[in-house]
Amino acid sequence: MVGELSGVVLDTADPETLANFYSELLGLPITRVDGGWIEIQHGTWRLCFQEAPKHRPPRWPDAAFPQQFHLDIRVDDIDEAEKQVLDMGATLLSTDEPGFRVYADPSGHPFCLEYQD
Repeated sequence: MVGELSGVVLDTADPETLANFYSELLGLPITRVDGGWIEIQHGTWRLCFQEAPKHRPPRWPDAAFPQQFHLDIRVDDIDEAEKQVLDMGATLLSTDEPGFRVYADPSGHPFCLEYQD
């Protein structure tokens, strides 16, 4: 092992909106705000949001605007979870994958809600 993952950083034109979205989605507190940098944390790992004024959001599944990364988030009740993330500002992108529904967060990054059929 060379190192240990300490955080995942998402570029966004609006770090405050994106940090609030993931803070609510994952039930994690915002632990650091430093200008255009915001963090939420759980234990030893952090999800970070970095201001990128010229951020070019992905357009899943358009290869000309690739997804860059995505998060899979396991849920117990997919219908209830979908209602919650849509109310929080997510956009539904696809229901075509068995066991997953694909959404975009408020900055356009795809993420999946994972569930058991």
